[in-house]
Amino acid sequence: MQKRRKPSRTTPPRDADEPIVGLRIIGGSFRGRKLKYSGEIRTRPMKDRVREAVFNLLGKQIADSHAIDQFAGTGALGLEALSRGAARATFIERHFPTAKLIEENAATLDVAHHVNVVFGDGFLWTAGYAPEGELPLTVFCSPPYDFFVDRRQQMLDLISQWLAIAPVGSQIVVEADERFDFRSLPDADQWDVRKYPPAIIGIYSRV
Repeated sequence: MQKRRKPSRTTPPRDADEPIVGLRIIGGSFRGRKLKYSGEIRTRPMKDRVREAVFNLLGKQIADSHAIDQFAGTGALGLEALSRGAARATFIERHFPTAKLIEENAATLDVAHHVNVVFGDGFLWTAGYAPEGELPLTVFCSPPYDFFVDRRQQMLDLISQWLAIAPVGSQIVVEADERFDFRSLPDADQWDVRKYPPAIIGIYSRV
């Protein structure tokens, strides 16, 4: 009797010519526009419903701010910010093919002149960053969730730095999961923390 072969659990490699998955802008002047997304699991794009909730919480204060998408991945957060009126956006992404996709998406949306894509490490880049003038910042800190476990102190130091240097009117968005205790953040009582399982979002407004 021939034994039934068990199905392979190995995901087949992505073919270079395989179409990339669509990701869309959900609000603002580019609402409904699709973004290129490679399907890389490492980028873990924020779910549409969570992104919509975050931008509803940020409100009109995002207009004319400098959006910083710190662990950019798809770049959807920074591009969404531009769609909703941010003056410019900086994306920091250490995976080169993904960084190139952000540049392509910015060009497709005709906002390349408002965009700076940095191929590098978010921790190192932030350590050397200083705000330019008094332009408010909208900082998106949405790294792989494991960073809040494996690199917990680095994450706390990084967030503390943003709180220290962000000009008045700035907003800082942190996305983690249930393994991170938002009460460990600086000025913990000033964070607006919301749960959108598995994501937990904290927003700090500098007044």
